[in-house]
Amino acid sequence: MSILYRGHIFHLTGTPGAEEAAEALVEIPDGAIQVDDDGIIEWSGAYTDRPTPTGGPIEVVDYHDCFILPGFIDTHIHFAQLNSIDAYGGGQLLEWLTRCIFPAEALMADQEFARSGARAFCDRLVSVGTTTSLVFGSQFPAAQDALFNEYRRRGLRGVIGRTIQTRGPDAAQPLITSEKEAIRLTRDEIEKWHPKTEKELANSLLAVAIIPRFSLSVTTETLEALGKLYSRYRDRGVYFSTHLNENNRPGDGEIADVLNGYQVEAYLDTYDGRFLPGGKEGGKSLLGHRSIFAHGVHCADRELSRLAETGSSISHCPISQQFLGSGTMPWRRTIGAGVTVAAGTDFAAGDSWFMLDVINASYKVHISEPGEGEISLHPAQLLHLVTVGGARALDLEDRIGNFDPGREADMVIIDPSKWDPLAYALEWGLRSDDLIKRKHARLFKVLMGAKEAVVTGTYVRGEKLS
Repeated sequence: MSILYRGHIFHLTGTPGAEEAAEALVEIPDGAIQVDDDGIIEWSGAYTDRPTPTGGPIEVVDYHDCFILPGFIDTHIHFAQLNSIDAYGGGQLLEWLTRCIFPAEALMADQEFARSGARAFCDRLVSVGTTTSLVFGSQFPAAQDALFNEYRRRGLRGVIGRTIQTRGPDAAQPLITSEKEAIRLTRDEIEKWHPKTEKELANSLLAVAIIPRFSLSVTTETLEALGKLYSRYRDRGVYFSTHLNENNRPGDGEIADVLNGYQVEAYLDTYDGRFLPGGKEGGKSLLGHRSIFAHGVHCADRELSRLAETGSSISHCPISQQFLGSGTMPWRRTIGAGVTVAAGTDFAAGDSWFMLDVINASYKVHISEPGEGEISLHPAQLLHLVTVGGARALDLEDRIGNFDPGREADMVIIDPSKWDPLAYALEWGLRSDDLIKRKHARLFKVLMGAKEAVVTGTYVRGEKLS
């Protein structure tokens, strides 16, 4: 039997880019979404225009005083950093990894810790309305199995991959494997957890990604082997993800170490098969329309052009970029280059699980960009970051991201009464006589003013998660 979900709807119809988001914004104050038994949206629109039932009464789930938004999509988060929120490393990215993160991730070797961590990780995602996530996983197979199993048990949608590391400092030694072992473990994970056929992929909630931590965590031999492995599985819908151009401290930061260590002119070259000295080709490219690169704070113009050309995406993580002193991804340059931009919490360098906190930070950092880079992001662009943009980055735009008929019913229920300042602002905030401006202002209040407490329902494919 179909179910009708009634509430105040906001979503972006169609397949807009970030620059077209405002034109695609739909608001239906008394709206409804009709979902069939398979969790597919049959119809959405004004409640008064709902279809006449043909097969008997339709159950109505009334969220009349709440907002219904598409499920939030987090395109960059770390499972093995579950216990590392606000970890003090006394420095920027490389110090933080060495002093805090490598020792923390090594704890996942304990299978009981990993199982409890998988439960806690999924609990948090459900509680903050994250329905889809791209997860940098653990290095340990048992921990990975625990995470995949928990996602499957809970009904969450996820792209998950073990974090690959074949070199690193002494603190990372428990996480390091040989090149041969890294490829074997990654291949085994794909064979065990990734859908086998195109039909399975089209219906599955789970998929696998190939994830080297970043260029400094692997060797040229590893990159060559990963290129071959990805070429083997790319057509089966396997993903690729890693970090790119995050931290640019002069002299001894991440980017300087990559350029000096590989003797290349551009960080992206190391993932594009040109990882030998001078940028010479040494293997197959890892770029493509299912390749998502976290951060992209300091990309050169030619790197942005190459990302756009190959259909690769950037996961923008403004909270963690601030936490580690990395700067922020330049919005105008990145979007102007034609790169798809999604958003990520980057927990635990990002110290919030809530994607609306990421939106909040995005607005603030981009309005503070220097000179001509400054931009006041439109509320629809903010919504795009965590819905349609994430779906496009994950090549799932035909399945999730909005409430168009035929999409899978991933939804977040926002109840303003659970956070008094938001409820008060919505009731008494300044209103424009212009209906369009009023719509934009209302969405902005919801996105910027919401706190975790307002999430009162998280649905994946029409199933309420708990």
